[in-house]
Amino acid sequence: MHGDFQKIDSGLLSDRIRDALTDAIASGTIAAGTALDEQNLADRYGASRTPVREALRQLAASGLVEIRPRRGVVVVRLTPQRIADMFETTAEIEAMCARLATYRMTPLERGELMELHEESAKAVEAGDVDAYDRFNRAFHEALYTATHNGFMAEQALAIRERLAAFRRTQLRHADRIRRSREEHGEILAAIAEGDGETAARRMRAHMLRAAAALGRYIAETE
Repeated sequence: MHGDFQKIDSGLLSDRIRDALTDAIASGTIAAGTALDEQNLADRYGASRTPVREALRQLAASGLVEIRPRRGVVVVRLTPQRIADMFETTAEIEAMCARLATYRMTPLERGELMELHEESAKAVEAGDVDAYDRFNRAFHEALYTATHNGFMAEQALAIRERLAAFRRTQLRHADRIRRSREEHGEILAAIAEGDGETAARRMRAHMLRAAAALGRYIAETE
């Protein structure tokens, strides 16, 4: 595995290590309570300790690991119920963002959202989960901005960061990226019609389907 990581630009290396670790933690491949050693991870991914340290810092910020005295970095125990609660919460916040954005976004913001959606088709056709994940993140963050409510956008982004690992991992289940993009299209159709309530309802369903996809992915990798 680490040969692929050695070819990567050092600026992107910590992100790639973070993504590999988040997938492993979210799927349960790396179990809760596991201590993560910087040097062992550096050897595993053929990297220096600096990008590994940065990747672990990002994992700590998202709540997937915590730094404990004398034990170092340890994977946090998140129960399925806790993850479900987090998805339910973010589904409500994202629905609220979709509703407000429908009524408040500028024509330019709507155009940028449509463009992001069109560009994401290539990633879906290529089956490139990492590329689609970047488009997916940009799509949702554009909606936060389009609410023109700075505090709401901050809260939506903060909870998104807490769920980032699980939102990435659910995209690996079966044909989820294709379905996710179709759901984005349905949300955009409601926005284009100026129907904020329908946009909110479709966004809520979109997020809850993501949670269901995550549950299936974890069950299949156990």
